[in-house]
Amino acid sequence: MEGVLKDGALNLYELHRFPTRQVRLMDHDYWDVFSIYDEIKRALAEYAAQRRTREQSIGVDSWGVDFALLGSDGSILGLPSSYRDKRTKGVMPRFLKLVPKHRIYQLTGIQFLPINTLYQLYSMVRDKSPLLEVATDLLFMPDLFNYLLSGSRVTEYTMATTSQLYDAAKCEWAGELFAAMGLPVTLMQEVVGPGSIIGKLRMGLHRETGFPVCRVIATASHDTASAVAAVPARGDDWMFISSGTWSLVGVETTTPNPGNLALKYNFTNEGGVGGRVRLLKNVTGLWLLNQLATADGVKPADYASLVAAAGREPGLKMLMDPDSAVAGEAKLPAGTAAARARCILDSLALKYRQVLDQLRRVYLKPIKRIHVVGGGARNRLLCQLTADATGLPVHAGPVEATAVGNAMLQAMALGHVSSLDEIRSVVRRSFEVKQYRPRPTREWDKAYERFCELVPK
Repeated sequence: MEGVLKDGALNLYELHRFPTRQVRLMDHDYWDVFSIYDEIKRALAEYAAQRRTREQSIGVDSWGVDFALLGSDGSILGLPSSYRDKRTKGVMPRFLKLVPKHRIYQLTGIQFLPINTLYQLYSMVRDKSPLLEVATDLLFMPDLFNYLLSGSRVTEYTMATTSQLYDAAKCEWAGELFAAMGLPVTLMQEVVGPGSIIGKLRMGLHRETGFPVCRVIATASHDTASAVAAVPARGDDWMFISSGTWSLVGVETTTPNPGNLALKYNFTNEGGVGGRVRLLKNVTGLWLLNQLATADGVKPADYASLVAAAGREPGLKMLMDPDSAVAGEAKLPAGTAAARARCILDSLALKYRQVLDQLRRVYLKPIKRIHVVGGGARNRLLCQLTADATGLPVHAGPVEATAVGNAMLQAMALGHVSSLDEIRSVVRRSFEVKQYRPRPTREWDKAYERFCELVPK
């Protein structure tokens, strides 16, 4: 994506879109980072061939928790595992026998999910992975591509905080957790803030692609952190839903909340931009709809038709727990594709209401509206159902919020904007936001009671 900031507004242009491929080898799932890197180089080369202007910067963001290991010579030690790989099965309960749950939460403030980096690493310790014997550096996914672009080995703050390996109070890696695993904390990198210039494009990559030797910037490298930075909101009385494969549902705060109630509800405190903390919960999102479409042979071009058909189905007839699919296998309801799609969307809207109820107990400030950003902002049915389920107005957009936030963090690093508030002001001027008014009914209240029986708070 190319972001061009001009006259106080941001224009975003899609240059090259490609799948972030996974490969399955010997019954395990890995990220094909070499094909992803080839696609990045292809984009740089195509852009360099088409444009004559000098680019100022490049920034990378990605999903959280997954990582690559490097050897002492800087080489990548194998393909990084996918967080959906089965290697973490049963690992979290085993690690909690070494360090109690409340202690881990006190240190990190991070939601307990089996996919977290902590449990991925410990699974390698459990399995006596030979990679750990020779690895000298751990790089999260955006760190890895920043390294391939610039040669710099650093970890950006928002990404570090998602791992459940970072001590939020001390602002350093949690040595106690590494000691429990028997691993050296020296595996980890220096942590830099969002919007840090970390180097320049490698000369070898410049010669290979023709792309100018520009600055490489550690943006808000966790994709949700970039997306939340692009929420076009004012004040502090709003909730966000970063809606895509996952739904990240939460609020911004100024300090972490690692208290007992937040632990009870399994909230996560992740780093944000401008000294903010993202108090949120990970909810399995539109990946469910994608799985349904794949299982039923629905082509990507017909995805909108599936959602439209779901809109014609009677609502609130079937409900499911969206998070039954966290481990990777969706427990989809029975029925026609349209009926199952409606079940998924109704259930997501009710899950958002449940998280909202929990947030109101933990956050203790008014929440008067919901901002939906990301690909789910296109899903008009889900946006309206969210408004209906929660009784709050929904403001949807921008759709490409992660790319918007990434570009604006680069702009801040280069001195074109000075603060998070200014970033959001630019976003408000640059992108359309669609509003959905709630249509709450007694049927939603009854459905919510049923949902809470199915998915206890």
